Amino acid sequence: MNKIFIFGHKNPDTDSVTSSISLSYLKNKLGLDTTPRILGDINNETRFVLDYFKVQQPKYLNDVKLKIKDLNYRKNFGILEDDSIYDGFNYMNNAKVSTTPVIDHNGNLKGILSMKSIAKTLINGDFQKIQTSYQNILNTIEGKEILKFDEKIEGTTLVASYRSTTFMDRVQLTNEHILIVGDRHSIIEYAVNSKIKLLIITGDGWIKEEHLEIAKKNQVSIIKTDKNSFEVAQKVGLSNYAKSIQRDKGIVTINEQEEVNDFIDLTKKNKFSNYPVVDDNNKCLGYLSLADINDRNPKQVILVDHNEYEQSVDGLDEANILEIIDHHKIGTLATSMPINFRNMPVGSSNTIIYQLYKENNIEIPPTIAGLMLSGILSDTLMLKSPTTTSIDKNAVENLSKIANINYETYGVEMFKAASSIKGKTLEEILYTDFKNFAIDNKKIGVGQIFTMNIDDIKAHEEELIDLIERVSKNNNYAIVALFVTDIIKNGSYMFYNKKAADILDNCFDVEIKEGTYIQDCVSRKKQIIPPIMNVLEKK
Repeated sequence: MNKIFIFGHKNPDTDSVTSSISLSYLKNKLGLDTTPRILGDINNETRFVLDYFKVQQPKYLNDVKLKIKDLNYRKNFGILEDDSIYDGFNYMNNAKVSTTPVIDHNGNLKGILSMKSIAKTLINGDFQKIQTSYQNILNTIEGKEILKFDEKIEGTTLVASYRSTTFMDRVQLTNEHILIVGDRHSIIEYAVNSKIKLLIITGDGWIKEEHLEIAKKNQVSIIKTDKNSFEVAQKVGLSNYAKSIQRDKGIVTINEQEEVNDFIDLTKKNKFSNYPVVDDNNKCLGYLSLADINDRNPKQVILVDHNEYEQSVDGLDEANILEIIDHHKIGTLATSMPINFRNMPVGSSNTIIYQLYKENNIEIPPTIAGLMLSGILSDTLMLKSPTTTSIDKNAVENLSKIANINYETYGVEMFKAASSIKGKTLEEILYTDFKNFAIDNKKIGVGQIFTMNIDDIKAHEEELIDLIERVSKNNNYAIVALFVTDIIKNGSYMFYNKKAADILDNCFDVEIKEGTYIQDCVSRKKQIIPPIMNVLEKK
């Protein structure tokens, strides 16, 4: 099974990132093969946490869309360009396909060989011309090596069908001839003395010792086969290199990194049944047929700290969701099969994961304890948020001991790192922790950023409001709002688009204007989103 990806929501915050890491550690201890991932750039707070505990930042996950590499197509499928046509026929016949890629010895795609091209060659081809290898001829006519001086064989085939005297009188043999002959020693002697390229002795024929010595002296290669001259004449042309009849123009390939949906669109345009699969360097990885799109290995994923499509990775509907661990409201996700869904009304996803460690009797290392502690402190605003529960407090107390940290002192350091907006653009401020919601077909976007100095935001208030207005119009949002939460004062300042003013005015017990301060409003989950939903549902 492929590695299982564990990740939080887009615009990752400290709780989602540390939850991914801590849950991945737990799952791996329980025997799974998982890896944490992030869906976007981490913020200053999360960077501080990872640096503090010397933990590497998880790799970025762009999407979990079904790719060609996730299909069970024919891997390492194809023949070499210097294999024989006969080998290609047998290869396709055994695989029950009508075409096959032709590759060079470095694995590069060179062409396509088809049963159709073989049939056309059998009917219309010039089988007198041979360009192949000694081994290919040997295999094709089921021969036995007698003498071999050249691996590469090029020449024109002749069958000694005349009377011996007539043949020697009329046919001038040269080094460019490949002679097929039976038990006719005078012609064999003539052939080896003429220094032909290759002598094929058929049926019951044999070569005299003195003729063999001449052949050695003149470097005439010899093959013996039990087949008769007629059979050999029919088959020897199939020993030619496959590349001699391959199609090397107009080949439609598919890259293994391309999406399956794009491949389906491609097949509608081209109408082919099979496609070579290549990598970025044109190395042929195999052969993909239309039927293979139903034999797939979708990505295996576990979600933490979210359960809505809008907040999750692109292509989630094409992946297998194995489990969800979250502390938010149940959202838009649906699965085709029952899964483990752990949803608890606590302040942090890490609180739930802490419970899972206890339930499974897995020891928590100090580093993991520090990460989990950071996630809980971040989401509960050092246990001051109304989302905080006794379960969160108990987890913080125990994790602090394991990590050997004074959580209050550490929490202040962490929030100082989080509240710095130095060097950030207004777009970065808006999208630091920005979440999308859909309510009655209305698109809602709510951002939240923490600060210890609101003046840094107020200094650019007009530009920030203009940005919010543009974002709402360009992306068809009903509401775009940014809540700037002052950790010391335990409240938030609100900035929003004009169209949202009437809605927001009914959500909070204060007079609404740009930059309004709302005391004790610090939780997006409990104090911001629910009143917005209530107002919209009444409209």
